[in-house]
Amino acid sequence: MAGLPTDPGPSQIVTEADLSSLPGPAQRYLRFMGVIGRPRDWSFRLAFTGRFRTKPDQAWMKCETWQYNTRLAVARIFHIRLRFGGLVPVIGRDTYQNGHGRMLIKLLDFFTIGDGTGEEFDIGELVTYLNDVTLIAPSLLLVPEARWSAVDAGSFDIALSDHGRTVSARVFVDENGAVQNFSTTDRFYADPKNPKKLVRGRWTTPAEGWQEVGGRRLPTRGQAVWHMPKGEFAYADFTPVPGSLVFNIRPGE
Repeated sequence: MAGLPTDPGPSQIVTEADLSSLPGPAQRYLRFMGVIGRPRDWSFRLAFTGRFRTKPDQAWMKCETWQYNTRLAVARIFHIRLRFGGLVPVIGRDTYQNGHGRMLIKLLDFFTIGDGTGEEFDIGELVTYLNDVTLIAPSLLLVPEARWSAVDAGSFDIALSDHGRTVSARVFVDENGAVQNFSTTDRFYADPKNPKKLVRGRWTTPAEGWQEVGGRRLPTRGQAVWHMPKGEFAYADFTPVPGSLVFNIRPGE
């Protein structure tokens, strides 16, 4: 996390006036998430347990993850640890920093077996940052770089710009404002017929439920799902570790 900013400066309290221009469902969502009356967050750290797979016909593998997000420079650091076949340790690192995304995968945390960079990863990692903060720390989106748009009574659109690039998603909420799903086409998957080719596709992260943790709202469990021509492919199934959630923490702490 070298090079990430550490000083957020003064933090303003979120007020009703800050929400007044937003679409109704977005206001309902932000109130449900408990942002009113709190200082605007600028970072968070969170761990997950769960399971992961890389192909629809592959058995699930247990995994552990942790991540750090900051809005001071719009950055995301995500690490996942799992064992292929239940034996061989594999470490994955997804990052978005300085406008660039990268997906690095290492066997035994030594041998590189995958290293994805380029425009598709820049876009994909930025929209994943957008997904993270939508589900965990929404006041990171109360910034000029974020645009909120009305859709209907149960959803709104959110767009985020960084380093000359803009990504967007549709957020679906219930009558209380709890996020039910997040949907975007600003992510890319490997073409099953040609793994070296990346294909833009619809990606969603349905939330199973919500819990209160230290006065904050946190999903109880969620998935990451590709909507592919042959059907849906859920490849990640994560449960947050409530005690690991820390807000407004400097990188490396």
